[in-house]
Amino acid sequence: MSSRRISVFIGLSISLAVFALAQQNEIKRVPIARTSASSGHEMYANYCAACHGKEGRGNGPAAEALKVPPADLTALAKKNGGKYPSDHVSSAIKGDLEMTAHGSKEMPVWGNLFWQLSQGHTSEVQLRVSNLNRYIECCRRNEQRQISATRIASAIAILDSDYCLTAQPSD
Repeated sequence: MSSRRISVFIGLSISLAVFALAQQNEIKRVPIARTSASSGHEMYANYCAACHGKEGRGNGPAAEALKVPPADLTALAKKNGGKYPSDHVSSAIKGDLEMTAHGSKEMPVWGNLFWQLSQGHTSEVQLRVSNLNRYIECCRRNEQRQISATRIASAIAILDSDYCLTAQPSD
């Protein structure tokens, strides 16, 4: 093969690789699915988990396609002096905040989308925002429970090993 053909082949290969990589990091936009306004879990799974992850740690499958990583929802209280910032989260969900962390408004303004789903019923929009906010707060509590359970299991293992060492039968 001539060096020109090799150069063209390499150039095409690199172009295809770059194109394929760019396609992988693209967020697919789809119409909003109807969910129950009373289920924070269902709304979170359908609207938030793709970016924030199933447990709210900011590691969802679409996270790496974003310009700025999504927030770790389990750490919101920790970053706010130990108190869950409910009003701030509600404002973020509704789209009332100008959030530089979301770059060019990559996080959808759920308030507008909830308004469309509810056909203009303010009480349903408020119910959706409130229940989604409560569910997000539960992500933090579940994280704390998991950490506590791990610490308890470690403490039991230590106590158990200490007990086994001291409770050996003597010959």
